[in-house]
Amino acid sequence: MLAVAMTGGLVGCQQEVAKAPPKKTPEVFVSTPTVETVTDFQEFTGRTSAVYTVDIRSRVSGYLEQVLFRDGADVKAGQPLFVIDDRIYRATAANAAALVAQATARRDGLINQDRRSHELRRSNAVSQEQYETIAFQRAEAEAAVTASAAQKELADLNVSYTHVLAPISGMISNRRVDPGNLVKADDTVLVTIVSLDPIYMYFDVNERTVLKLRRLIHDGQLEEADEAGVVVQVSLADEDDFSHRGTIDFLDNQIDASTGTQRVRAVIPNPDRLLSPGLFVRLRFPIGQPHEALLVQEEALGTDQGQRFLYVVNEKDEVAYRRVKVGMLTHGRRVIDDGLKAGERVVVNGLQRVRPGDKVVPKSTESAATPASPVEGLAMDTVASRPQSVKKPVTPLPPEFKPSRRGKER
Repeated sequence: MLAVAMTGGLVGCQQEVAKAPPKKTPEVFVSTPTVETVTDFQEFTGRTSAVYTVDIRSRVSGYLEQVLFRDGADVKAGQPLFVIDDRIYRATAANAAALVAQATARRDGLINQDRRSHELRRSNAVSQEQYETIAFQRAEAEAAVTASAAQKELADLNVSYTHVLAPISGMISNRRVDPGNLVKADDTVLVTIVSLDPIYMYFDVNERTVLKLRRLIHDGQLEEADEAGVVVQVSLADEDDFSHRGTIDFLDNQIDASTGTQRVRAVIPNPDRLLSPGLFVRLRFPIGQPHEALLVQEEALGTDQGQRFLYVVNEKDEVAYRRVKVGMLTHGRRVIDDGLKAGERVVVNGLQRVRPGDKVVPKSTESAATPASPVEGLAMDTVASRPQSVKKPVTPLPPEFKPSRRGKER
């Protein structure tokens, strides 16, 4: 009975869970927003396009004999590309040359007759009718010479068209017709040439941005884009930063009623041939003058039902919930347009460990040995959010009670 009573008392002691230790005040990293001069940008998407694109077609019909370039190579203006069978055109040119010689000989003979008839007319040796007939024949012969010369020039031009030359410098595509095939004049596309340096970028600006820009221009806060050569920042599909620079050189003269946008074109140098026509690009277009703004780290911002917010630590080291209006993102930091003041302490790490009104221990990110990156901060928040088990204190057994192995297993 004594053993049973002591065992029951022991179980009762073990069931009395010790109170959990008081919750430790969480530590968070805080920083103050920086004040810098920034320019507001509006981001758009667009496509690159070649400044010059030419589909090469033959100006005469015939069978293709030779291809004088390598597919995908760079070509210069005036470089020979194709050779078409020219035997028919050379024969036509030779015939035209013979007709010119024939017409010239007839004209020269009539010129001599006209000169003699003019002298004989003075002495009335020929009639007026004969004199006029010879004059008309001379004029007809001169016109025949002019017509035959034009035919010869056309025949010579067709002979030159049998050698197809590059009209511009640029990169050539693969040939569309192999030697031995018939080429139709002004119909069959032989190859395509595009220029690569510089290159165009087309993008569409929505109505709201167009109206905002026009008001800024009207107020004198922004110059005309097509006159001032406004610089745009360009980012490619595999880039996060906007490291390329282009210049606005064209604005469409009307708004597209079906899309509510205005077409804008920028030109960008491309000496290293990194860009090619058809690439997807992102562009930043300035929509205001440079001004001072508050910037915070992007990882300090949270989202609540589509609204961006910050956790701010007040002078009592308590967390306050603050909705903010954000602006552009630049170098990993976000512009805060409204809702934050300079000098306030913003929680930049450990957002998931705190709630509005919590007491925290703020630590400055500048004083930290290794400031936590966004990934590290997320990992810390994830670990901190897991429930921690509380180790129960064990009540020591009386020295006279030594349970057996069987009782211990129970």
